[in-house]
Amino acid sequence: MMAARAIISEDLHCPQCSDIYCLPLLLACGHNVCNHCLKKFWEMKGCRLCPVCGSESPSARPPINLQLKIAADQQKAQNLYVKHGDCLIHNEPLKVFCNNDQEPICLICQISMQHKVHQCCPVEEAAQQKKIEISAILDSLRKTLKSLYNKKQQMEETKAYIQAQSAQVEEEIKNEFRILHQFLWDEETNQLKALKQEEDTKVQVMRKKMEDTVKQIQRLSSTISETESALKVRDLPFLLGYKETKKRVKCNIQEPEFIRDILINSAKHLGILKFKIWKKMANTVKYAPVILDPNTAQPNLQLSQGLTSMHYSRKQLLPDNPERCTNRVCVLGATGFTSGLHSWTVELGQVKDWHIGVVRESIKRKSTNCLNPDEGFWVIGLSDGDSLWAESSPRAMLTVKQKPERITVKLDLNKGKVVFINTANSTVIYTFKDKFTEKIYPYFSLGLNEEWKNSSPLTICPLTISVNTE
Repeated sequence: MMAARAIISEDLHCPQCSDIYCLPLLLACGHNVCNHCLKKFWEMKGCRLCPVCGSESPSARPPINLQLKIAADQQKAQNLYVKHGDCLIHNEPLKVFCNNDQEPICLICQISMQHKVHQCCPVEEAAQQKKIEISAILDSLRKTLKSLYNKKQQMEETKAYIQAQSAQVEEEIKNEFRILHQFLWDEETNQLKALKQEEDTKVQVMRKKMEDTVKQIQRLSSTISETESALKVRDLPFLLGYKETKKRVKCNIQEPEFIRDILINSAKHLGILKFKIWKKMANTVKYAPVILDPNTAQPNLQLSQGLTSMHYSRKQLLPDNPERCTNRVCVLGATGFTSGLHSWTVELGQVKDWHIGVVRESIKRKSTNCLNPDEGFWVIGLSDGDSLWAESSPRAMLTVKQKPERITVKLDLNKGKVVFINTANSTVIYTFKDKFTEKIYPYFSLGLNEEWKNSSPLTICPLTISVNTE
């Protein structure tokens, strides 16, 4: 038996003849075939195989699929019903439409018990109403289809952007490692050069000592040889040359002294080699406490390669992903915080319009909103290059003796405070006090700038890196 489910019109067609089933037989493999189609197929093949999958049937008389037969017969009746345009029961023209059963009926049907209490109307009137109804649905479907095409296009663009983004990041990673590799190669070259210089210097010292020793050996060997010859002569000649011989054998021969620190200073070259290189590398590395998230950046923001600086630029073609902010020219930090104390300093430069601070993760990123704590913003900002504001509720103007060039933001999630400090003199500019109930992100925003080619950057200041031992 077929599984109990709604039978659609496609299920009612025989896979062999493609017509609506005529006495469908259910094979062991689960496929259905018309009785006459199956017999004809088996006679042609000479064996009991399924016309669809080729499986052999164990029975020469497969059972009738009653559920499918009833559905097929109903479909045939419906086709006939529609084909002739007359009521199959009363053989009368179908002039009335039953709104309850959603089907055309004849006048006799309308007064019958089946349709007596139903709402009916003339076929022409019903057709006009139903066409309007279906047209409205069709318009909705067209809009949905258009929307799906647009979504598909956006998906294709996003996929291409992901691939381009990955290629760009891959190249930047390779470039960073090329710099690191070059640094290590240069350090290796310098270390080997220092080792070679020490080797050459100490080998030269040893070569000089060896030359002096060879001269002493030659001189002493000559003295010994001459003295041995003098000892072999007769007494009188020996005594005649005694003074000279004695003077010669009493020559002062000093043995070479052992030279201190003549060996290669292996400890100097190897002892803390990695630490020295690491410490030296620290001088070339910059670390920023906050990294900007390019996936949240508004399309007019151009981020630096290290993702620590931004400036206003020509609008870029970027995917409108859910994380991206499009309602303001802003970007969020890549890492959010839920607890603890966090701090970062922002170099404002010559930027005339900016907002910095923190926001909650759930801020509206696509639609217009107000920059205040009620909307999830705890920020201060500069307008038109002269007036400094705290975006509180209500908004408050801040009085400072001198426009700050650097501002340090201190976020204390445990105490519920956001403090803005003028880095130059460590004076507090403004403090927000609130209760943070979700993840908080650093926030940076620039105003619109028609002269984008000459826009000044807003930069997160790097921290001083030190490598120490304890």
